[in-house]
Amino acid sequence: MLLSRQEMSFDFGGAKLDPAKDREVLRWMFSQFLYGEITGIQVGHWIYAAPDLEAARFLAKQAVEELQHVGNFLRMMQMLQLTPQPAHPVLRFLATGMMGDDWDEHVAMEMATGEGFVLQAFYATIATLDHPEAVAILERAVRQEESHVDFGERQTMKAIAAHPALRRRLLGANLVWMWGVRRLAGYVGKRLPADQPVLRQLQPFLVHALSCAQLRLLRVGLIDRPLGELSATYKLAVVLELAASKLLHAVGKLLLVPLSLLPFVPARGPRRLTDTYLSDPTVQALLQPATSTAAHEAE
Repeated sequence: MLLSRQEMSFDFGGAKLDPAKDREVLRWMFSQFLYGEITGIQVGHWIYAAPDLEAARFLAKQAVEELQHVGNFLRMMQMLQLTPQPAHPVLRFLATGMMGDDWDEHVAMEMATGEGFVLQAFYATIATLDHPEAVAILERAVRQEESHVDFGERQTMKAIAAHPALRRRLLGANLVWMWGVRRLAGYVGKRLPADQPVLRQLQPFLVHALSCAQLRLLRVGLIDRPLGELSATYKLAVVLELAASKLLHAVGKLLLVPLSLLPFVPARGPRRLTDTYLSDPTVQALLQPATSTAAHEAE
């Protein structure tokens, strides 16, 4: 990776998340993680779009790993006696709604910087969660996440070297992603206990995480100076160009449908696992012990 684990880690000063006292905080956190891993089904789309056999082979391996992580998070939620809740709408937008339109957007935004941020959240959870068994599972998961980030970085640098003009669109996508992360952090700051020792450090952690994201953008070559040195006009321009690109992409897909069939096109497509995973029989079966324990405690 272009950033080391040491660079990406944040010092919480020994603050911990207690599995009993901080159960609702952990429930919210792990529900977001679970949804993020469920979005691993999107890797199948990118296997079809892979530019070469090496990339396709890597993504096939990644797809298996992402689905293994779903099981890992369900096991950790069992250990911590947590039941999942729906993911926050901003996270759903970032992980699914902002899915790249092409290979370059995917590797630059979703793998290099997106999974890079998730990796930092994993590091933070490992550093603060007072539950050795769950931490051991997360330690194994981060090694795979590190390989995903590394792949995204290398593929992004390769794409930029071949087509330097890509920088503007890919920067626009990353600026939108960073905006979404700030919105999500704002929700956490307002809705979850601000006096909790770990959450009390949320804003400094966010500043550190976004600083690392900026450093990654510099090292992959998407920018040649810190974001603070780019004018507001330039940043607005690249975001608007991204929006125009996505609008054209959406129109292009629509035009592939014969006009005679448009009246019969359903209002929404088939429901995917990212919509139905909380009621999936496998998820329900794995969570049954946690659900039973929670119900018993409520009595």
